[in-house]
Amino acid sequence: MRSIALVLMASALTMAPQGHAGEAVAVRYPEGPLNERLVLRAPGGSLLAEGEMSQAVEGALVTTRVVFHFNDGSLHDETVVFSQDRELRFVRDRLVQRGPAFPRSIDMSVDGASGQVTVAYSEGSGQAKHVEREYEIPANLANGMVPVVLKNLGPDRPWPELSLIVATPSPRLVRLEVKSATADRVAPVQNGEERPATHYVLKAEIGGVAGFFAPLVGRQPPDSHVWIAGGNPPIYLRSDQPFYVGGPLWRMEVAGD
Repeated sequence: MRSIALVLMASALTMAPQGHAGEAVAVRYPEGPLNERLVLRAPGGSLLAEGEMSQAVEGALVTTRVVFHFNDGSLHDETVVFSQDRELRFVRDRLVQRGPAFPRSIDMSVDGASGQVTVAYSEGSGQAKHVEREYEIPANLANGMVPVVLKNLGPDRPWPELSLIVATPSPRLVRLEVKSATADRVAPVQNGEERPATHYVLKAEIGGVAGFFAPLVGRQPPDSHVWIAGGNPPIYLRSDQPFYVGGPLWRMEVAGD
């Protein structure tokens, strides 16, 4: 068994992607100020949380904050800053999650200039732990800005490859691949009237040895889904995505007035 494990590990190292190559996405539809109510639902449709997305623009910099207050008292709070000067470029991000809705409390900060990633986490009533990593931040890093990237995609393929830094709870750089984009019709929460939309399916790939063994131990993340309505500019409608590694797909969508 030990020999088999060594062979599998060697194969994994051979097949593991080297680096996270990718280019920034060109800005086709600049972001503007925004304030919208959001809802978050469990796979069965029950309401988990109510929240808000606010967006401010100063020059070429956009600051987007998404906050969810859960029915059980949990909190999800993420603020991302990015540049939209000809290309979408990540600047910095902070993610805070705490409460019974999450397996652990997380406070993760990513600095695009220095490449410094800091994660403070605790499980249950355990003592908080701190992990720091330094990355060469790729041009296609999309933490907190995946819907913005999708709204700016052009009609030509191939679709871009994106990168994400996730807390597992230690920070890990993963690859996010756009698997497909198909025509769909979505009924937004606001009025229930169906609208034409593009349904994007995204797959997260964990690289290295950990990525090779992830499907064997149930750690490979499920595919995420994002619906973007066409128009000038395109509009984010909803998404089905895990909010933490190993978590279920929660539906986030724009709420009515």
